[in-house]
Amino acid sequence: MNKKLLIYIFFLVSLFFVTCAKQPSKLDSQKTPLTETTPLTIWWTKGFYPEEDEAIQQIVSNWEKKNGYPAQLILLQDDKNLEMALESVAAGNPPDIVYNRRVEFAMSPRLAWEGKLADVSDVIEPVKSLYSQAALASVYLNNNVTKKRSYYAVPIQQQALHIHYWQDLLKEINLKASDIPNEWDEFWQFWQNAQDIIPHKNQSQIYGIGLAMSAASNDTFYEFEQILAAYDINLLDKNGKLLVNEPKVRQGIIRALNWIINLYKDGYIPPDAVKWLPVDNNVNFLNRNLLMVVNPTLSIPASQKEDREIYHNQIKTIKIPNDPDGEPPEYLVSIKQILTFVSSPNLQKAKNFLSFLILPENIGKYLKLSGGRYFPVMPQLLSDKFWQDKKDPHISVAVKQYQEGGNRPLNYVLNPAYSQVFSENVWGQAIERVIVDGLSTTDAANEAIAKIQKIFAQW
Repeated sequence: MNKKLLIYIFFLVSLFFVTCAKQPSKLDSQKTPLTETTPLTIWWTKGFYPEEDEAIQQIVSNWEKKNGYPAQLILLQDDKNLEMALESVAAGNPPDIVYNRRVEFAMSPRLAWEGKLADVSDVIEPVKSLYSQAALASVYLNNNVTKKRSYYAVPIQQQALHIHYWQDLLKEINLKASDIPNEWDEFWQFWQNAQDIIPHKNQSQIYGIGLAMSAASNDTFYEFEQILAAYDINLLDKNGKLLVNEPKVRQGIIRALNWIINLYKDGYIPPDAVKWLPVDNNVNFLNRNLLMVVNPTLSIPASQKEDREIYHNQIKTIKIPNDPDGEPPEYLVSIKQILTFVSSPNLQKAKNFLSFLILPENIGKYLKLSGGRYFPVMPQLLSDKFWQDKKDPHISVAVKQYQEGGNRPLNYVLNPAYSQVFSENVWGQAIERVIVDGLSTTDAANEAIAKIQKIFAQW
């Protein structure tokens, strides 16, 4: 009964905050003066695992005890959290702190540009030397109101693309890890060849390659950006100027579209990948409909950690192959961020909490309890035995990507307009235009370029 009561109370609290977000004018007219008992409001995306939620709850509780100041932590699903946050900011009535997995392209560049995010340099500077350069670059944003570039978000964790495959399925066709090439063309051909010879399971086709192909999945955009990087196609120069009109860039986009769409049309990517939602690549892989899958976190193996046989012996993680020119890949990292706002009711208390959260002992514990899905943005934390466990077949590989490979953040750090290109999933739209609507890749590329130019013209 206690559990049911807690669920009911949580539902009522969530409903209350949804109502607040949708009735800003009523709230504004009924505001009461802030007092020392006015809680710090924290809207946080609910974790994939109970341990994640417990970790942030413990950090909040420890901060309350240390400071003698109350905090109200609201855990919400990602979509609802983002919707409420955007509505509350638009109404001029935001919470004190927001964490959402998509703020780095859905909120922070735009809101920093509009002058709505609080400058958190005083949070970042004391620990600046602990952060990676990619993490710092991801939150060093433009403010078009003050004309000042500064730190307008606090980075806490990062993700990059990883490749997973079923080792036991390869064994069935007498293939092993050492047979997988590291050269670009040979690598992708390997999985096509494997699909051609692997027997069907329960009369179902097992597909060699798991790549998202839909505009409904952010993975599609992320994967396509990594493909563009592999072909050395830069859409922006170092000053954030758009380069899509240059013939080399235009031809590079067409080439990348042809590459991924040919894999789909030749039958090596599942037909329904053009309809995938963000979780569907995970589901298809774990259902053994795929030999190999590309995913931007370690959520797939992490979900199987309790099954030692699957985690250690059946699923394997490998690095992205070398670029077509033979050079090692440059990994695009997505930096997860926390925001506080110029109009937050308890701005100084919010900064105090953020400074407490990112202490290595606090954020380090939080990241470990997330099961290794995301990785530290403070390189020194990677020295912890959790990340250096050579017996872990997944985390140990991913750590090498962050420590040994070249890493750079997504293009919105060069120009905030690019965050809208990501948010609208222009690449997913282009792929769908070819597969679903029958456009040529050249026409789809030209259409995507026109959309990007229109977006940039609006900023």
